[in-house]
Amino acid sequence: MKVIAFVGPSGTGKSYRALTVASMNGADAIIDDGLLISHGKVVAGTSAKREATRIASVKHALFLPQEYASEMKKALKKGRIKKLMILGTSEGMAIKIARRLEVGPIERFIHIEDVATPDEMSMANRMRMEDGKHVIPVPTFEIQKQFSGYFLHPLRRFQRNLDIEEEGAEADKSIVRPTFSYMGDYVISDEVLIQLAIHEAMKVDGIVKINNINVRKTGHGVHMDITATLRYGENLYAVCREAQHKIRDKIEYLTSVNMRRVHFMIKSLDLNAKTGK
Repeated sequence: MKVIAFVGPSGTGKSYRALTVASMNGADAIIDDGLLISHGKVVAGTSAKREATRIASVKHALFLPQEYASEMKKALKKGRIKKLMILGTSEGMAIKIARRLEVGPIERFIHIEDVATPDEMSMANRMRMEDGKHVIPVPTFEIQKQFSGYFLHPLRRFQRNLDIEEEGAEADKSIVRPTFSYMGDYVISDEVLIQLAIHEAMKVDGIVKINNINVRKTGHGVHMDITATLRYGENLYAVCREAQHKIRDKIEYLTSVNMRRVHFMIKSLDLNAKTGK
């Protein structure tokens, strides 16, 4: 695998230009803020911007937690990537990421100054500092406010102080969809998220019925409260835990909606349900 890096200070427009720079340099995959992006979609990882603090966000972006590094190494091997482009705020950061992921030395550094004018970088910085917007280099679609409470645009909004959850804060989150999204907005309702959750939950052996699902919004993502009927004799914790992971992973994979929490409440046990599905 060949490795190049695209570097520049935070807020100068690297992510906005990442796809163009990658294409011009023959890179078929990008690592940006903890995400592995290839052929217009996120194929592995989670955004470092989802972390609750700035320190945690930096550690995430550098793949310092072992679980993040291990997941990304597996994805890079599985993806058969020929040329990888790493985004970083400096050459040092890009080198640390490359070493952490064991992808070999960086052959070439491309600086934001090579592809953007001072005025363009200044504009990008204003958008980051004044509007709190951060670009994720993937196509987007919009979730209407009356459904899950999010406006989604080509730019992603984050709080300036990630340690404080602002009351009534709105979040612009980038959503991974095919490139046809430039033709207009794509709308997804809460009912779609609910149906996806039910579909995944009913795959889990031990769950007999989903009684109710409540979708709630926060400034950082979607919360789901689920009540379910389980088969008597099951390990209740293990069954609910498996369902939580399946629901979160599938919804985030198919829609990129940030599933902040999936809460399970066992409403009843079915003594007559048969083992196996």
